[in-house]
Amino acid sequence: MKNLIILCTGNSCRSQIADGYFKHFANDELKVYSAGIETHGVNPRAIKVMAEDGIDISANTSNNITEYLDVNFDYIITVCDHAQENCPYIPGSGERVHYNFPDPAKATGTEDQILDSFRSTQGMIKDFAKKFVEDRGL
Repeated sequence: MKNLIILCTGNSCRSQIADGYFKHFANDELKVYSAGIETHGVNPRAIKVMAEDGIDISANTSNNITEYLDVNFDYIITVCDHAQENCPYIPGSGERVHYNFPDPAKATGTEDQILDSFRSTQGMIKDFAKKFVEDRGL
């Protein structure tokens, strides 16, 4: 089994959504971790939009990268520029992949507009995770 970590700034939205999809698509081929360079708690809107797609991330926790310094990662994925540029140390010598997904937590407007922003980012992350897993035969 290979280890994969998904990093973003606060481990609240993008990395949590990615965590759900990587676990869904890779089944038992990957041990999936998600973390941030800070911890902001799991965003309730991320939980909501993932539930709409049949994936439950409500038990996820917001974790700091320092919690995983002893894990050797085969895949290191950053999902925002801030995490890629500011994470002081990412354990492991594995394949590094970066994709700067829009931050839905910064969306403004009505609740429906904000949720649409979450769903848009969610769709991008879902496509990314599925392709990543398929391309590597996981």
